[in-house]
Amino acid sequence: MGATELILIRHGESAGNVAATRAQQNGAEVIDVGLRDPDVPLSDAGAQQAQALGQWLAGLPEAERPDSVWCSPYLRARQTAELAGLAPNRVDERLRDRELGILDLLTARGVAARYPAEAERKQWLGKFAYRPPGGESWADVALRLRSLLRDLDDSEDGRRVAVVCHDAVILLLRYVCEGLSEADLLEIAATSSVRNGSVTRLVRPTGTGFWQVAEFNVVDHLSGAGAPVTEHAGEGNVHPR
Repeated sequence: MGATELILIRHGESAGNVAATRAQQNGAEVIDVGLRDPDVPLSDAGAQQAQALGQWLAGLPEAERPDSVWCSPYLRARQTAELAGLAPNRVDERLRDRELGILDLLTARGVAARYPAEAERKQWLGKFAYRPPGGESWADVALRLRSLLRDLDDSEDGRRVAVVCHDAVILLLRYVCEGLSEADLLEIAATSSVRNGSVTRLVRPTGTGFWQVAEFNVVDHLSGAGAPVTEHAGEGNVHPR
């Protein structure tokens, strides 16, 4: 057997989210954040979201609260867990955000201007298969998550586990846990973006087999506490062309 519930939490809004959205709106080629991706902190709004998440968790019945917490090592995820009152049992590098290699800190405009051949490859292959030089495809991330889930099941038999991580990681955990096809995953990615501080719940009462999605991308706990709801979507072109 293994875990029976996964409570997937996207980190609160980060300084990187804000900088990326600003760069896209301004037509800039480079995202000016000034930090390595693992070191990017929460924005003020992200801190409010994490605190609202903590209030919601504290108000849950004991039987619905997470028994343990797994967390990405990136600062914005660890800050979200801390401000929400979630003490990670395990910080695991396999929950890190997708690595972008030579395209890191570039907007779509920047990629097209500086690496036009990569922009063409990206459009041809689509989000799932495209691997930027020095970076990861979504398929690569899925492989590391399969390994993580085996270890999680070994450690968390019969338990509810909160997982504090990133938007692409949440989508790919759904892909692996629910046994989705590439087409299923890309359709979800094309029609919805995982909001900051949102909660997605996957359930599997027997502790074996595929999971079912009970809730996806829920942010009622943010708006109910007066925290901002933010949506920093990635590129909309996810399907291969």
